[in-house]
Formats: sequence, C-alpha cells, structure tokens
Amino acid sequence: MATQLKRDLRCSDAEWAARQDLAACYRIFDNLGWSESIYNHITLRVPGEEAFLINPFGLLWSEVTASNLVKIDSDGNKLCGSPYPVNLAGFTQHSVFHKRLPWAHAIVHTHTPDTMAVCSSEEGLTPTNFYACFFEGAIGYHDFEGITVRPEEGERLVQNIGNNRVLMLRNHGPVVMAETLPAMFLSYYMLQRACEIQVKTSALGRPIRVPPEVIEVHQRDRDRMLTAEFGRLDFEAWKRRLDETDRSWRD
Repeated sequence: MATQLKRDLRCSDAEWAARQDLAACYRIFDNLGWSESIYNHITLRVPGEEAFLINPFGLLWSEVTASNLVKIDSDGNKLCGSPYPVNLAGFTQHSVFHKRLPWAHAIVHTHTPDTMAVCSSEEGLTPTNFYACFFEGAIGYHDFEGITVRPEEGERLVQNIGNNRVLMLRNHGPVVMAETLPAMFLSYYMLQRACEIQVKTSALGRPIRVPPEVIEVHQRDRDRMLTAEFGRLDFEAWKRRLDETDRSWRD
C-alpha cells in the first residue's frame, strides 16, 4: 500500500522517507500528550527542495500519515493535490524560519500547558534543573502580538531568535528548530522536561539556581553529544514503540 501511495504522490525516495519520519513525529508527540486538538505544527523541509511538509489542517495528530501531509512552498502554495487546507498560523510562522534560516529544516510549535506556563512567566526558563541548564543562554524570547498570522511579524520572529535554536513566544508557547527531525525531537523532549520540572519545583517553593560555573561544565559535556546523529537513537526507539500498536503512520 505504501508503495502505491508513494507512486500516487509522485515523490522521490527522499521525500517519502521524510514524509514517513514526519508522520511518525506527529504520532510520537500525540502519544506523549504534546498535541493540541487539530492545531499547532511540526514542519520538515523536503530534502533537496525549497518546499516543506506540514500537517493537514482539520486532522488530529493521531490521524497524520505519510501520504496525507501537505507539501507547500515558502509562499504557502500547495505543491500536491491534497484536499486539506493549511493552517495560516502554521504557514506564517514556520515559513519565515524555513526561508530565512538555511539550517532550520525541522521546526515544531506547541501549546503544552507546562511550556506555555514557562513562556508566560516573567523570567522564562531558569537554570534550576538538569534539563533547563542545557538551554541556559541559548533561548530567544518574542513578545506576544496575538495569533501569528501577519507576515510583518516574521521579521521580528527571526530577529528575536538570533543564533539560538529555541524561541519562547511569551504568553504563547515554544518554537524549537534543528537541522534534522531527530535533533529537533530530542531538543523539544528536553525542553518539555525542563518546563515540567520548573513548574513543579516552583509549586514547592523557591527553586535552587545552578551556579554559572556548573552550567558551563554541564554544557561542555552536553556539546560532546551534539553530532550529526544527535537524537537519532531516541527517535528510532519511539518509532519502534509506534509500530507495536499502529503502523498506519507509514502509509
């Protein structure tokens, strides 16, 4: 069935592999409780093309498959015969990053309660737990301007992320991007954990801040893992978990 769907879409082997990985990513996020009804977005650049894949607007993340992902260009034009529309907020936000940041091949934006809580706090993410220390000094912040549907906001989004890989949209939610889908997945996994722990710690009382000299050592050791395969083992492990219960994402 998958082979016939690939033929129907007339896509290359590289695009089909990207479609399957992105569909898996949507299912993994959904299984981990990180989806938001039919909203929010994960996008992936099509290998070798100035185009990217996005979820079909109207479907739950648990319904996303390799073949129903929508292929669009950076101007929002559909490049496939998909019957599904594209969420304007998803296109506006993600397209500017894909267009302006050559390395940003995989991007996710979510509305999970804990990440939104941290985005809505004055200090943002603080170096008070193991995971948060990975991100100290490596996060951009963007003030809330309402729903991200206006193209002119894109310039400010790019400016505020700077050289970072994470942009916290204040009073809104995080955007995480990376060179590869597995790297984005693992980065988001750690950010989600960091926010969950920060919210729980704050409820207990005054958190213990990690000293700068300890953060420096922590990040030095982190950087030894930042290879081209960063996140690959984690992502493949979660794909195996998907296949144990439902392989429909592959089609």
